[in-house]
Amino acid sequence: MVATSSDPGQLWAAVLGQLQMQVTKPNFDTWLKHTSGLAYADGEFVVGTPNAFVAEMLEQRMYSLIAQTVEGVVEAEVEVRFAVESAWAEPSHELADQDAGTGHPHPNPLPQGRGREDGLPLSQGRGGEDRLRSPVLNTRYTFDRFVVGKSNELAHAAALAVARQPGQLYNPLVMYSDVGLGKTHLMHAIGHQIAARGMSLIYSTTEEFTNSYIRAIREGTTDEFRDYYRNEDVLLLDDVQFLIGKDQTQEGFFHTFNALHMTNRQIVLTSDRPVTALTLLEDRIQSRLAGGLVVDIQPPDIETRIAILRAKAESAAAGQEIADDVLHYLAERIHKNIRELEGSLNKVIAFADLMGTQVTIDLVKRAIADVVETAAERQIPESVVIDTVAAHFGVSVETLKGRKRDKKTSLARQVAMYLLREESQLGQSAIGHALGGKAHNTVMHGCERIANQLNVDPHLRRDIINIREALTAY
Repeated sequence: MVATSSDPGQLWAAVLGQLQMQVTKPNFDTWLKHTSGLAYADGEFVVGTPNAFVAEMLEQRMYSLIAQTVEGVVEAEVEVRFAVESAWAEPSHELADQDAGTGHPHPNPLPQGRGREDGLPLSQGRGGEDRLRSPVLNTRYTFDRFVVGKSNELAHAAALAVARQPGQLYNPLVMYSDVGLGKTHLMHAIGHQIAARGMSLIYSTTEEFTNSYIRAIREGTTDEFRDYYRNEDVLLLDDVQFLIGKDQTQEGFFHTFNALHMTNRQIVLTSDRPVTALTLLEDRIQSRLAGGLVVDIQPPDIETRIAILRAKAESAAAGQEIADDVLHYLAERIHKNIRELEGSLNKVIAFADLMGTQVTIDLVKRAIADVVETAAERQIPESVVIDTVAAHFGVSVETLKGRKRDKKTSLARQVAMYLLREESQLGQSAIGHALGGKAHNTVMHGCERIANQLNVDPHLRRDIINIREALTAY
C-alpha cells in the first residue's frame, strides 16, 4: 500500500522516523527533533529549523544522510535546503500535482515501509543497478570508521573476511553483543563493500522480515517473498533474536536460510545474545546458526573508548581541537556502549558551539550532567552497593563481610570495595569498616586491582556495567 500524501510535513515525519533509527538519540534530540517539513516542489525539499545555528550544523554535518533518507522516502532525486522556520515565506506556487503537459509532474508519493508497495525491505540489484532501490545502509558505518580494539578485533576480522570473500569462509557469520557496541556498524560495513563490488544484497531487520512474511501469507504472495529473499548474493539480517516466539516466521526463515546456504550465498546475522542463549528458537535453526562462525563484541576497554572518542572528535568537532583530558574524562565515565559514548561527545560539541566556547572539563560536566550523574550527587548508601554486589555474584552479605577467601568471594569483595569508592564516595577506612573491618592496605589493593583489571578483562567490565545498571534503579 502506498500513501498518497504530498504534504511536506507528513513526508518529513516519515524521514524523521528513519533518521531516528540511524543516528544516536542525543544527536537526534539536539539537531533533528525540532525540525519540520516546510515545502517540497521542483526537486527541492525545504527543512525548517528552529534557528540558523541548527540549519548550519545540519548542512555541514548531516546533509548526505538527510538527503539520502529524503530521496528514499519520496523516491526521487531532491536537493535539500534548510531554512529557519520563523523566517520562512512559502513560495506563491502551490505544491500540487501539475498537468502532464507542463513537464513538471509531482514527485512520487510517500511509500510505506521501506520503498515498495508490498513493504519488502530494500535491495541492491545485480551489477550495481537498483532492483528496487538501494539498501538502507548508513553511510557512516564503514570499515574505515570502525575503531578496532581488543574487545571487537575478532568480529572486525571476521566481518572483513566475509566482505572480501562472501559465501566462502564463514557462513553464516553471527555477531552478538549488548546494544550499541558495533555489530550493526560491521553489518552495514559488509553491505557497503558487497555493493561496491557490484554484488547483490538484502539488508533487513528481523522485524521487517517478519512483517513481510506475514503480509505475503495474508495476501497470497509467498512466491514473490521466496524469490525476493533467495535470489541475492548476500543476506544481512539484524536482530535475529526477534524470531523467538514467532513460529510461523521461523518456518519461513528456516527455508530461506537453507536455500541461500546450499547455494553458497553469504548470510550475516546479528543478535543481542549468544546462539546458545536463543533457547526458544527451533533446534534446527539454532543448530544452523551455531554451524557457522559465532563471534561476540565486548564492551570496549578504556583505550578503545578513548580511540573511539578521538576518531569521532576529528570528524565531528569542525576544526575545534578537543584535549586528551576531556576524552579521558568521558571515557572513564561512560562504559556501557559506544552509542552512548559518541552521543555524549556530540552533545558536548554542540554545547560548546551553542555557548561559543572551547571544550573544557567544566563544560563537559555541565553538558552531560543529565547523562552521567556523579557518585556524590546520587549518594548511593553503602548498604545498597554491598547488597547489589552480593546479589550479582550470588554470595551472602555475611560472606562478603567475612574472611572467606575463595576466588569467587575475593572477586566480589574487591568489586564491592571499588564500587564503594566510586559510587558511595567512601574513603578507604570507611570501606574497610563497611566490609567487616578490612585493613586499609587490603582495601587499597582491592580497589587498585579492580581498576587495573577493568582495562583488560571484558568479563569484569560487563560485571561492573551490570551492577552499575542495577544501582541506577536505586
